[in-house]
Amino acid sequence: MRNAAFSALDMSNIKVPNVLQIAEGPVTAERYRLLVESVTDYAIYMLDPQGTVISWNPGARRFKGYEDHEIIGQPFSRFYTEEDRAAGLPERALGQAAETGRFESEGWRVRKDGTRFWANAVIDAIINPATGRVLGYAKVTRDLTERRQADEALRRSEEKFRLLVQGVTDYAIYMLDADGIVTNWNAGAQRIKGYAPDEIIGRHFSLFYTPEDREKGEPQRTLQAAIDNGSAEKEGWRIRKNGETFWASVVIDPIRDDAGEVIGFAKVTRDLTEQRKVQAELDAAREALFQAQKIEALGQLTGGVAHDFNNLLTAVLGSLELVRRQIGDERQLNLIDNAIKGASRGISLTQRMLSFARKQELALQPVAVDVLVAEMGDLLQRSLGPLIRIETDFPADLATAAADSNQLEAAVLNLAVNARDAMPEGGVLRVGAKNESVGRGHRSGLPDGDYIRLSVADTGSGMDAKTLAQATEPFFTTKGVGKGTGLGLSMVHGMAEQLGGRLQLTSHVGRGTTVEIWLPVASAIITAEPVQLPVETKMETAMEPRPLTVLAVDDDALVLMNTTALLEDLGHKVIEASSGREALSVLENNEIDLLITDHAMPQMTGAQLITEVGQRWPNVPVILATGYADLPAGAGAGVLRLNKPFWQADLEKAVNAAMARRTTAAAAA
Repeated sequence: MRNAAFSALDMSNIKVPNVLQIAEGPVTAERYRLLVESVTDYAIYMLDPQGTVISWNPGARRFKGYEDHEIIGQPFSRFYTEEDRAAGLPERALGQAAETGRFESEGWRVRKDGTRFWANAVIDAIINPATGRVLGYAKVTRDLTERRQADEALRRSEEKFRLLVQGVTDYAIYMLDADGIVTNWNAGAQRIKGYAPDEIIGRHFSLFYTPEDREKGEPQRTLQAAIDNGSAEKEGWRIRKNGETFWASVVIDPIRDDAGEVIGFAKVTRDLTEQRKVQAELDAAREALFQAQKIEALGQLTGGVAHDFNNLLTAVLGSLELVRRQIGDERQLNLIDNAIKGASRGISLTQRMLSFARKQELALQPVAVDVLVAEMGDLLQRSLGPLIRIETDFPADLATAAADSNQLEAAVLNLAVNARDAMPEGGVLRVGAKNESVGRGHRSGLPDGDYIRLSVADTGSGMDAKTLAQATEPFFTTKGVGKGTGLGLSMVHGMAEQLGGRLQLTSHVGRGTTVEIWLPVASAIITAEPVQLPVETKMETAMEPRPLTVLAVDDDALVLMNTTALLEDLGHKVIEASSGREALSVLENNEIDLLITDHAMPQMTGAQLITEVGQRWPNVPVILATGYADLPAGAGAGVLRLNKPFWQADLEKAVNAAMARRTTAAAAA
């Protein structure tokens, strides 16, 4: 039947479709038949002018499912879907082929079993050259279902990727052409950089760089680095549409074609401004913690050194004082006086060290800072000299501070002298204060509450970052050998911390230094916490001095010997004990009129000894002689304090005051 169909068409007079041309030799019906019969990947068959199938090759049988006898003589329209038949697509296809010589389309076709497949169909009209009459049609169909599925999968994948990229708002994801022109724009880019797609697509990406970076050629260098290295990753300042800068992390990857030529770039930008700010705050907090830990360690070391030094000075001063009374030679007296002056300077030094270590004795009271500074006016001006002008700025409603007025006065004077040294050619010293309310997260790092911020600012040489970081460390000074102890700022720092406040420094080279002392408001502190008892220097003198039996307790043999010598010189009998346990044993076996004890002792501290003595011998008056201010809470409450180092006169006053208290208590009972 197939051969008959070929013969009936008289192939010698028919124009064969281009798709079936054979390169060599005349195309005979037999050779054409053999060619068509060997093709299995294409359905190649012929139609008569009315669209009836008149031939059928193995390829047609393979993917359309019909055997020759089942389809030859049937209209080719049965391969079309019902929708396409209803729309007249088969007729239009033949009509276009007859009119133009060719028709090509893709669409769904139907197999014998009713399943659909995606087909590419080409219909060529077979025309009689002599008459121009259409003799039939050659039809070639290819099953593209797998390719279409792959294309559809790729399309869906690309669509998902597009939706993914467009859905990302935390990253700016976009592409550039080979010259750096923006070619697409996602929602994250619009959010981060502020441009809508129609505002930025077609413009050069260097628009996002700062003017300084553009002048340095940074955009071009970044693209070249991406080409050279396969990727470029950088961080830096970028500019939003509104002109605002932000800190960005940028990754640029080159896009290459199959030949390896760069055809564009993929660019991902992330806004790290907030993270950078948080990291900076974290770094600052870590640095502050490190500084606090360092200062705390230095404070412990300095406090320990000062305590030991105090003990040494106690022995030195007491011995010098006693020896001086036994010498009449003027030259020897001058030498002893010189030694006493040196020891007195040592006392000042230990007080500053204890101040830094926050172990000094403070007389806490309400202090009007503006009045204190005003009363210091003449002293400050004399200390600063005529080349420096003093300016003050205090509000009328300035609250009173909880402070030790003597210590605060010494701190202000210390800061003023530092400012003077930083302004050798003259300048301005500005002293002022403000009320401050501190809440959570405040830059000062102080607990919530009300404070007074006392500031002392100069217009001097200032400090660099390294010097500023060391400024409050004990013994650090930039004044040269013999021109400063390096304890001035340390003392102010320790005093502020001990009061519950803070010391803050700000300085820039060539622009001066500002020192801020944050002090708690008096009403917030003094009314809430009991004030430590100060050293009592006044006494009731309405008593006859009499020899006493005094128990002196100290673990330092030098101090103990010195205290004993001073008391014996005053006419008292002294029993020595080098520990708290030994002191208790003495009390059990002797009649003691007065107990004088150190605090910092091993095994049993002075405070613990006082507590036990108060329970077992409540009528024995006690003097606590110590260089420390940070006694345990409640330790020595109501007990007289004698600061080390002390002169014999201080010791005598303390003894008389203690005995006067006992007399008063006995009378009241």
